[in-house]
Amino acid sequence: MADLASYPLLSTLLALPVLGALATTLLRRAPWAQRMALGSTLLTLLQSLLIVAAFDGQDAGFQLLDSATWIGGLNIAYLVGVDGISLLFLPATALLFCAAVLAGWRIRATASPLSPGLYFALLLWLEAATLGVFCALDVVFFFFCWELTLLPLYFLISLWGVGSSRQTAAVRYFLLMLASGVPLLFGLLALAFGHAASAGSLVFDLPTLLATPLPEGTQYAVFLLLLAGFAAKVPLVPLHTWLPALAMGAPAAVTALIVGLKLGAFGLIRLAIPLAPIAARDLHWLLAGCGTLAILYGGVAAIAHSNLRGVLAYSSLSHVGLVVLGLATFSASALQGALLQLLNFSVAAAGGFLALAFLQRRSGSTDIAQLGGVMRSMPLLSGCFLLFGLAGIGLPGTSGFPGELLIIVAALHSHTGAGLAALFGTVLAAAAFLAPFRRAFLGPLRNADVAAGRDLLPREKAILLLPALLILVVGLHPMPILELLRPTAEAWVAALAGL
Repeated sequence: MADLASYPLLSTLLALPVLGALATTLLRRAPWAQRMALGSTLLTLLQSLLIVAAFDGQDAGFQLLDSATWIGGLNIAYLVGVDGISLLFLPATALLFCAAVLAGWRIRATASPLSPGLYFALLLWLEAATLGVFCALDVVFFFFCWELTLLPLYFLISLWGVGSSRQTAAVRYFLLMLASGVPLLFGLLALAFGHAASAGSLVFDLPTLLATPLPEGTQYAVFLLLLAGFAAKVPLVPLHTWLPALAMGAPAAVTALIVGLKLGAFGLIRLAIPLAPIAARDLHWLLAGCGTLAILYGGVAAIAHSNLRGVLAYSSLSHVGLVVLGLATFSASALQGALLQLLNFSVAAAGGFLALAFLQRRSGSTDIAQLGGVMRSMPLLSGCFLLFGLAGIGLPGTSGFPGELLIIVAALHSHTGAGLAALFGTVLAAAAFLAPFRRAFLGPLRNADVAAGRDLLPREKAILLLPALLILVVGLHPMPILELLRPTAEAWVAALAGL
């Protein structure tokens, strides 16, 4: 694959959704715009698979690098690359955006006078920015892509959301993420100036920053600023308040994207911990405490919620708390488990929200009290939703089990109390899913719309059956992914231990 690696694969990956978004915006007929958006996402998915094929799984460093001078006076560059940590997020992101485009196939952009394909163009802009976050190796370019995700999400939620709360959800999400960008930016600037004090010039490229650690005193400021910047997007309690509002007010496909792609947790792994390793190790109790609080709070809140969308939203909060707890152990196995859990979100949590979108189209509601007997009229849809939920709670044989097991074992070894709380949290998560599922999907039919509802259409089967298959394949045979993650995970932990 050496010849393949010589091409600008990552730049091409980022360019495809950008070009697709421009073309989709210019098209004046909605069916053409939809087909253009789908074609763009499929090409992006194929390109991401080429990147996986060109990647050397035995090399723990950054690969497929591509760079260009961006702001020369400040030593800021367009620099992209991947390692074992970020590699699999590329096809996972591309696959999820393919599903989002297909899930919004019936949407007509009547809310906007600008273009009939604006909805799909915004999705493609969001895809390009998200892929940029996973590929960026210059911290300013990382921040640029991070902030670039906000505008598409704001318009997608406010224009095509559900109910009267969509405007409130859009504004709350936008303002909270914009505010969280302030400490993130200050942290990245403190990082650059801290290196400038010893190197004599500003440094923004990640490989150089990782190779030249900061003074210990500066690390605490950088770590706390980056943690505060990423915490809202993880999300961590109490900065999670946007999540339930967004789950109830945003289009289901958009909610699936936000819940399925945990950019905040990725930011902790990529920047916050490795760039301030001494501070991260000394403040391990803070990470473990935030993770444990999210596990327990999310589980209890999910049990108390009366809407299936809210149940999934709070369940995702609980599950990402488990990821943060795993990071606090600073072990290679826990990092592998955390990455596997983040990838699991892309199929399980996102698939659950897409299944609920199809259910709401048929029944008019996802309130548990308004449902009942869905399994009788829509068995395939119910079965997919059940599988997604079981993967979320880590049932053996699903993709959620290997990562959850690795994290809990590592947590019990290094943070016994938090590990025991995480075990209790898995019980809460199971109760939070199974009880609403029994009430909404089993039992007698109470809703005439549910009774008359059709099962999955061919397009909807294509959206849900592929992630369902991935859940089973990864759950039964996780070793190829774990082996791909292992060299980079070991190098990540070794770098922390050596500083």
